[in-house]
Amino acid sequence: MPIPKLLIPVRHGDSRGWFTESYNQRRLAEAGIAQDFVQDNHSMSAAKYTLRGIHLQTPPHAQAKIVRCLVGAIWDVAVDLRNGSPSYGRWLGAELTAAGGEQLYVPTGFGHGFLTLTENAEVGYKASDYYAPECEVGIAWDDPDMAIVWPLGGATAVLSERDRHLPSLASWTSPFAYDGEPLAELVTA
Repeated sequence: MPIPKLLIPVRHGDSRGWFTESYNQRRLAEAGIAQDFVQDNHSMSAAKYTLRGIHLQTPPHAQAKIVRCLVGAIWDVAVDLRNGSPSYGRWLGAELTAAGGEQLYVPTGFGHGFLTLTENAEVGYKASDYYAPECEVGIAWDDPDMAIVWPLGGATAVLSERDRHLPSLASWTSPFAYDGEPLAELVTA
C-alpha cells in the first residue's frame, strides 16, 4: 500500500491560458500509484472555513482518492489509520489550489478531510471504489490524539451535522493493516 503523495501535474501555458493532464494512469504508475479509479466526485462549499472530514470507507469498499481543488483553495489532510503503523493517527497536510493545480493522493487505509480557505471552493476527487454507505465511517476532525493543525485563523469551522458527531480515534478499531511503509514527510511525485 503506498503512502500519500503530493502530485504536481505539468501545466503548458501560453497567451490563451494553460493545459494540463489532470489524470494520467501511466504517470501515476511511474510515481508508484498503480490504482484503478472508478468514480469522480465534485463538491462545492459556499462558506470559507467549511470543514469536511475526516472520512473514509472500510473494506470491502475501501477507497483511495486523488483530490484536487477546482475553484479556490483548500487545506487537504490525510491521516494514517493503518492498524499497527508506527505513524497511526499522524497526518500530512497540503494546500491545494485551483491556481497551482496540486493534487493529493490518499491511499486506502488513510482518512481524508479538507478545510476550504476561500468562499465557493470546489473540490474534485477520483475514488478507487464506488460509494458504499454501509462502509462509510469517520473520525472527529478535532480529535486531540490526531492533533491536526487546521488553518482556521481563529474562525469557527462550518460543519455538517454528521461531522459534528463523529467518534474519537481511540473509540474506533481500524480494519486496515500496516504494510511496513511508515508515514514520513509528504513526498512530491
